[in-house]
This record gives sequence, structure tokens and C-alpha cells, in this order.
Amino acid sequence: MQTGSTRARGGPLKAKPQERRSKGLQTRERLLGAAIAEFKRTGMAAADTGAVVAAAGVAHGTFFFHFPTKEHVLIELEEREQVQMAAELTRFFGQDHDVRETLAESVRVLLKLERRLGRLLFKDFLALHFSTTRPPSEEWDKYPVVGAVVEELQRARERGEIPDEVDVVHNGVSFLVGLYALLITIPESEDIRGPVIEEYLTTYMYGLRAWPPPQGVPS
Repeated sequence: MQTGSTRARGGPLKAKPQERRSKGLQTRERLLGAAIAEFKRTGMAAADTGAVVAAAGVAHGTFFFHFPTKEHVLIELEEREQVQMAAELTRFFGQDHDVRETLAESVRVLLKLERRLGRLLFKDFLALHFSTTRPPSEEWDKYPVVGAVVEELQRARERGEIPDEVDVVHNGVSFLVGLYALLITIPESEDIRGPVIEEYLTTYMYGLRAWPPPQGVPS
């Protein structure tokens, strides 16, 4: 006659699938946090996975189970930060603003991210967009920040602030890609960075033919 539970005789109760998933997520979060801390300290290329797993308290192979390469850590970080930055942009775009302020706010949220991540990790984060080993995606709407900026430029065109014939998708995507490259290469000094970014914004205002035109320039 059978009594008690249906567990195997003499064996321990197996963890429930939900418990295993929960533990796996906790382990992944510890690894991600430890990897981000190491990347902030050394940059991705010089980061020591041994230091990461030691800080996370897991076996070395566990890192590669969750993140096949160090670049996969950056991809996970980017996915999370993209959502947060897009939410900030969306809140700003709900207020009164003009086209230049749309572009300037995109710069502001990126500089805020730089302060949060630190210079080394920030440069790695931006360089990910130019990686030859990253799985390609041709759809700009896979990137929430790009989507938020392009959609706002489309609304500006509908409001008559940008001429109908201007391709706002092309301009929005190229603006952000160029901005990423600019922030990777120019020095951190505000004396240098500030004027370069202002000139960059002005260049794209001309490219978008945004209304109103700069002072002294005929419409």
C-alpha cells in the first residue's frame, strides 16, 4: 500500500520549476551587478571574469551559462537602460518643447547615463552600436530610444515644425548614431564638448529644416 508523497524513495524532493527559475534569475542579477561593477572599474575588454564570479559567489562556468561573452553583459545592460532612457524622453516629449529641445533632450539623457555608468563603461555601452560581432537588427523600433526620438520628430512634422518632405526616420537614426560616435571620441571637458554638441545640434536643425529657422537665416 502506497503512503506519503510521490517523491522518489530515499531521494530529496526536487526543486519546483518556479523555484529553479527564481534562483536562476537571482544568480543572473548577481552576475550582472558584479560584471557591471568590474566593467566600470576596468572597461569591458580588460574585465576579469574571475573577479566577476568571485564577487557574485558562483562557479566560473555559471557566468558563461548566463552570458556567453562579456559583450552579452553589455547587451543586457543596454536593453534595460534603453527602456529607462526612452521613458525619460517620453515624459519630456509630453511637455511643450520645440525640435531643437527634442534633440537636446536626447543628449541630456545620454550624458545622465554617462554619469551613472562612468566613462569607461559608457564608452563600451555606446561602442556596442558599432560592434561587428553583435547580432544585427535592421529595425530601428527594436531600440526604444531611437523609437522615441523618431516618433517625436514625426509628430513635429505633423505639427508643421518640419517640412513634409523631410525623412525624419533617416534623420532621427543618423542623429543618434552620430551622437554616439561623437560622445565616444570627444574629450569630457565641457569647454570642448559643449560647443561641439551645440554645433552638432545646429547641423541637424538645418538637416531637418526645422521651423523656426535660426535667427538671420531666411525661411
